[in-house]
Amino acid sequence: MIRTMIVDDDALVRLGLADLLDGDPGIEVVAQAPDGLKAIELATAHRIDVALVDVRMPRMDGITATARLRALPHPPKVITLTTFDLDEYVYNALAAGADGFLLKDTDPAEILRAVHLVAAGSAMLHPTAARRLIDRYHAAGRPEATAAKARLDRLTPRERDVLTLLAHGDTNADIAAHLAMRESTVKAHVSRVLTALEVTNRVQAALLARDAGLTA
Repeated sequence: MIRTMIVDDDALVRLGLADLLDGDPGIEVVAQAPDGLKAIELATAHRIDVALVDVRMPRMDGITATARLRALPHPPKVITLTTFDLDEYVYNALAAGADGFLLKDTDPAEILRAVHLVAAGSAMLHPTAARRLIDRYHAAGRPEATAAKARLDRLTPRERDVLTLLAHGDTNADIAAHLAMRESTVKAHVSRVLTALEVTNRVQAALLARDAGLTA
């Protein structure tokens, strides 16, 4: 059972998401918070597997909340919620440790799929909006490029292959099929890639790959 928390200052949004998530037999909503501060409190008191976190909220915004949630001893995975697919704050949320983001008008089935994917360790980089957002921030040539390239030099050729596919949003199963590897081997490669790049999740690894120019 995937234990989830909904963090949004709009009560109607919380209600709608709760109804949707509770309708999935594999998902349970165990907490709801109207802002980031309450989310930290609830995540400390309850075991949360996946938190769906709004960006704009009073008291503590979603970006700060994401960083705080990911810093907890038992951090939940985080999916950032936003109304706009070009919201500049979403990039910062991903950099803060979110495992992906969804638009609030995403098809309900895709929201449920996202929760399952993120809980299983994958990331939501598939939506066109996510690609447009990330590409927008990397088009101008960020100063992190040199440092990112230095980190990529730590990887073996095979690990770079895995990172390239990961950065395109492929799941472990997709990578295994593409590279003719066992899924367990892919998981081991992904773990080593995250350690070598000094990042905490697949989204940050994908962003680093883009900083370094490994992917378009």
